[in-house]
Amino acid sequence: MGEFKKLTEDEGKILLKLARGAIEERLFGKSNQEISEQDLNKEVFQEKRGVFVTLNKRGNLRGCIGHIQPILPLIKGVKENAVNAAFNDPRFPPLSQIEYPEIKIEVSVLTNPTPLHFNGYQELLNKLKPNKHGVILKKGFYQATFLPQVWEQLPDKRDFLTHLSMKAGLSPTGWMDDNIEVFIYEVQAFEE
Repeated sequence: MGEFKKLTEDEGKILLKLARGAIEERLFGKSNQEISEQDLNKEVFQEKRGVFVTLNKRGNLRGCIGHIQPILPLIKGVKENAVNAAFNDPRFPPLSQIEYPEIKIEVSVLTNPTPLHFNGYQELLNKLKPNKHGVILKKGFYQATFLPQVWEQLPDKRDFLTHLSMKAGLSPTGWMDDNIEVFIYEVQAFEE
């Protein structure tokens, strides 16, 4: 799962500025985030990567949208997902100018998901690594993911998988089905 070079702290700070700048652009018509062309043209930002942008307000989730698969260059994915997390997350109303100063941004850069092979749900429980693995549950057309950060709220593996099953539109015990597919990935997260 280590197929990508890790980003540096400075590169992470650039991604956070990029995310905040994209939200400011949409909210105020301009951005105060200055990023040099030289920084933006770094090769690492042109790589296609899975990426999520999470917004928190006073420690509570305020929006989270992303791409699991590496479909966009990192720089474009961060901008697009920042705007979507702020204005298009169906769980929340669009971000307002009044709320904006209270928002903290987190950017999660993903490794490519890999299938997790297991025989029966007990082996699945044994193979999952809390706080390390992001998990995708898939059954037919139903699919959902939790980033590794979700383990902080749901540290019990059964609770984690039960909530993920319901997020996917499956029954709470959907993760125990024999024909469930599970993929895992890791993230490198940067927060303000």
